[in-house]
Amino acid sequence: MENTLYYGDNLDILREYIEDNSIDLIYLDPPFNSNKDYNVLFGEKNGTQSPAQIKAFEDTWHWDRRKAEETYREIVENLPKKVADLIKALRSFLGENDVMAYLVMMAIRLYELYRVLKPTGSIYLHCDPTASHYLKLIMDVAFGVNNFRNEIVWVRGTASGGKAGGNKYVPNHDVIFFYTKNVSKEYFERQYIVYTEEYVKKRFKYVDENGRRYRLQLNNRHQYLDESKGKPVSDIWDNIFPINPMAKEKLGYPTQKPEALLERIIKASSNEGDIILDPFCGCGTTIMVAEKLKRKWIGIDITHLAVSLMKHRLENTFSNEVKYQVVGEPVDLKGAEELAREDPYQFQWWTLGLVGARPTKSEEIKGADKGIDGCIYFHDDPNMIKTKAIIIQVKCGHINRGMIDALKGVVEREEAQIGVFITLQEPTKPMQKEAISAGFYKSPSGKPYPKIQILTIEDLITGNKNIERPPKIAINDVTYKKAKRHIYHKGEQGKLL
Repeated sequence: MENTLYYGDNLDILREYIEDNSIDLIYLDPPFNSNKDYNVLFGEKNGTQSPAQIKAFEDTWHWDRRKAEETYREIVENLPKKVADLIKALRSFLGENDVMAYLVMMAIRLYELYRVLKPTGSIYLHCDPTASHYLKLIMDVAFGVNNFRNEIVWVRGTASGGKAGGNKYVPNHDVIFFYTKNVSKEYFERQYIVYTEEYVKKRFKYVDENGRRYRLQLNNRHQYLDESKGKPVSDIWDNIFPINPMAKEKLGYPTQKPEALLERIIKASSNEGDIILDPFCGCGTTIMVAEKLKRKWIGIDITHLAVSLMKHRLENTFSNEVKYQVVGEPVDLKGAEELAREDPYQFQWWTLGLVGARPTKSEEIKGADKGIDGCIYFHDDPNMIKTKAIIIQVKCGHINRGMIDALKGVVEREEAQIGVFITLQEPTKPMQKEAISAGFYKSPSGKPYPKIQILTIEDLITGNKNIERPPKIAINDVTYKKAKRHIYHKGEQGKLL
């Protein structure tokens, strides 16, 4: 099996690509907007609303008469009776609201995850108290009550004021449900925490003639410190902290989890060479840790933004030493045109990924005009004093000369070095003439680069043309924040592309 990133709805990917009993370990951190008012989530929703789907960083699920209702009907008609009965009971109790839509969408996916998990496999479902009690009911019927192993409480750090208000305790934990597919066949390796210095001094307070620390147990038996693996990990995980703003692994992705959390899970419930699946992959922490621990992996996400971020993270961390494939991205002009028709935003994010640009938030733009879809940041001077920028605009509809003139204005306003206009259509001669009139950006090396450049999607897909910019060997590219590079140790060989 080749390491794979899939773009698309994980329900479709699971059904089309993932075989029965093929996965050793599943970790999922499904999106849910726990920052919304708890009671609002249970408010009745009347009328037709947009389908329950995930957009980048928008993790709200809605009940609607098309997607949620169709999925509910599929569960009731096609899934095992115990699953159908539970979902019908939950709908009777909760009504038709965001929480019910979320549970319907999760139920059908958890059933598919049960199908693909090996008999020896395990699944870890990461959630928060907003809907964890309902999710556990679904897990009980999907995986079996007897296969429940632990409710792990991840303490996110030292509780502070937070957003608790004055009438409740400060929320400070997530819940991780640990289930196996078959408790009699499961693989599990207990994990240990190194004793603290304080614990050692308090518990291992004796020293023998050879200088070995020990403690006395029943029958005056000696337990030596150097023979102990440490303190067994319990179901309260209070020694793995969220990613702080200055951490090297922080990438700026809102739901990013610390690598230490995934390392503990993967080490406990898999061996080297096993296959790890994350169906809500996000910024790719699961696949990064799986690769470091010599596991095979599958990551799925519904946004091209996340897939692009994962590709950059793999490249930056492993220096192109990891081999993988991407499934679901357009591979030709026809595919790009179909994506543009289906979802212009996804088309924009995919296009930005082709040139290594990151989407630009509106608050990063100085002017009121939002004529910036993405940016590439770089340094090309020896002293690296000033961060420079390439501004990207992406168009999938009608284009004209005025758009190039507008891009020139945006580049000037933002004091950028280069502006790039990417289009599905072939540029007109007036557009090309307007671009040429912008002149050149001259790098410190003395080489000139066109100030305004026009590229077509076909150029980028075929490799016939790309952005003219200072070479990467002379650049400290800071477009995406880079995770700490992984060093393969002696005897550990990376897979070459």
